[in-house]
Amino acid sequence: MKEELSLKVNAKEYRVNVDPETPLLYVLRNELELNGPKYGCGLEQCGACMVLMDGKADPSCKIPVADVVGMEITTLEGLTSENGDLHPLQEAFVAEQAAQCGFCLNGMLISGAWLLNENPNPDRAAINEKLKRVLCRCGTHTRIIRAIQAAAIAK
Repeated sequence: MKEELSLKVNAKEYRVNVDPETPLLYVLRNELELNGPKYGCGLEQCGACMVLMDGKADPSCKIPVADVVGMEITTLEGLTSENGDLHPLQEAFVAEQAAQCGFCLNGMLISGAWLLNENPNPDRAAINEKLKRVLCRCGTHTRIIRAIQAAAIAK
């Protein structure tokens, strides 16, 4: 049974008419047309669907949308400023060419943003800890770590 729910996503208020049990990822992609979060495993294990929920990175593929009403949701699109300026982390990923297929990129950037919000000067161990929830099979971890370190310096 559909219900009208209010969501705050990327600092904007939205009203959606959906089944409250619909996973947040589906609402973000299908109702709000925010395609930064990707569908990966659907089991909260790969990190492709990661979003910030009240500032903490968490997967969005299984959490019912009703559970995030009242929370501030930030997607990959929300990292970019309203005038189109990239987040320092996004700029660093571009400068370091820290992506290959790009499928994990959403989770890496969201996890990196969470890390830099909590720890503006992370060491390699802190970066590895935050990124361990995101799977990447392309082998760009070294570049991703360099990009996060560069973004920390640039902030």
